[in-house]
Formats: sequence, C-alpha cells, structure tokens
Amino acid sequence: MFFVLSKVLWFVTNPGNMLLLFLLLGMTLLWTRWRRAGRWLVSAVAVIGVTLAVIPLGGWLFGALEDRFPAVSTPPARVDGVIVAGGIVDPVLSDDRNQVSVGGAAERLFKMAALAKKYPRARLLFSGGSGSLIYQSRKEADAVKPLLRLLGVDLKRVIFEDKSRNTAENAAFSYHLVKPKKGEVWLLVTSAFHMPRAVGSFRRAGWEVFPYPVDYMTKREADFPLQFNFAYGLGSLGGALHEFLGLLFYWLDGKTDHLFPGPRR
Repeated sequence: MFFVLSKVLWFVTNPGNMLLLFLLLGMTLLWTRWRRAGRWLVSAVAVIGVTLAVIPLGGWLFGALEDRFPAVSTPPARVDGVIVAGGIVDPVLSDDRNQVSVGGAAERLFKMAALAKKYPRARLLFSGGSGSLIYQSRKEADAVKPLLRLLGVDLKRVIFEDKSRNTAENAAFSYHLVKPKKGEVWLLVTSAFHMPRAVGSFRRAGWEVFPYPVDYMTKREADFPLQFNFAYGLGSLGGALHEFLGLLFYWLDGKTDHLFPGPRR
C-alpha cells in the first residue's frame, strides 16, 4: 500500500504537474465569472515559472542533500561487503530494446567495479527490483548483469536482490538476504543526494552501514549562478523535492530512524 500511495502522492505533488494543473484551472476560470481569479492564477504560474528559470532553487536543495554525508577520502582498510542501491538501469527499456539502458546514476556501478577490485574478498550485493507500478516482472537486478560483466565484475561474487521496489525495501530485503554479522563493515554505495534516505532506511532495518556517496551533481562551493533555463530549473527542483518528500514520508511511516539522517556523532 505504501508503494502505491507514494506513487500517487508524487504524481500530485510533482512541481511540473502542479504548475500545469494550476495553469489549466486559471485558463478555465478566465471563461467564467471568476475571470479575475483566473488572471491571478495564470499570473502566479508565470511568476513561478520565471523564478524557477532564473533562481537555482533545485541546485540549493540538491546541495543540502549531497553535503549531508561527506565524500569518502580514506576508505576503510577492511571491508566485508559492498552494497549498491538500484535506480541505475531501466529494466523495461533494456528488455524492450534488447540492450542495457543506463540512467544518470551509472557511477554507482563504476564504483562497485572499482571496490570489487580493491577488496577482492568482500561480498558484493546489488539491490534492485522494479520501481514500476505496471512492469513488476522486469527486474533491474537482471538487467544490470551484462553491464557488470562488461565492467569486469565476477557475477559469482554478487548477491542479487530483485524483490525491492523502493529504498526501504532495498534495506529490509537486503538485510534479510545477507544477515550481516555484528562488527562487519559494509559499504553502501548510492548517489550522494539519495544517501540520507538510504542510510536512514538501512539503520531502521538494523544494518549500520558505511556511507560511500557517489554521483555528485553540485559543487562544494554551492555557487549556483543565475540563469534562464526553465526545463533545468523545474527538473532539478522536482528531483530535489522528490527526495525531501521521500524523507518526510519515510519518517512519518517509520521507515527511517530520523527525519534527515546524517553521520553518527
């Protein structure tokens, strides 16, 4: 139920969808006796659109997410395992086109291959089922295998978790599959903006992981110059809000240990 509800709520709260709905409502009101309200609504949508095009709100929000956990400069000397969260390969498109379709988070796999070589005795875990409401039979864990093989990863070393549909299930299903022992060091590799929600989910599952953020999209100085790019502004704001709303809903549903999980003190 949570999985379906989260998809519905995001459809409603997606900034692009909201702007379109308000614009359609405003244009409809222009043809009624509430035309004044319609003019105000259309004007508000225009102002918001220009604001998103000029001011990098999404970049600022992404920066807050990505800086929550520090980049790893000195990895642990001993590593018992490496976990890589899914969200990298589109299993539906890969199956339809008969070739691996990689999204913007490919650095997770590159880092997995690098860590597999650095720690030859470490266990490897890839967690990714299907995040689609419709195509539940198409699993990312299956679609990613040719790419891992191409990167030189021995598939016999990899444990594939293919039932999860979201981050909370990544953590819960992986924990029950691996059953990590107390004191083991497991690296969690995922995109930097996704790390707070991922770490919170793994902690809630009972797994204290070592965060290894990759796939950065913002600079450390957070200098986001003014620009005029509505598509980028709307897209970046949507991506950042999706993550912050995910953190909120996960916390309210008890799927993370804190509202905004961070490093242990």
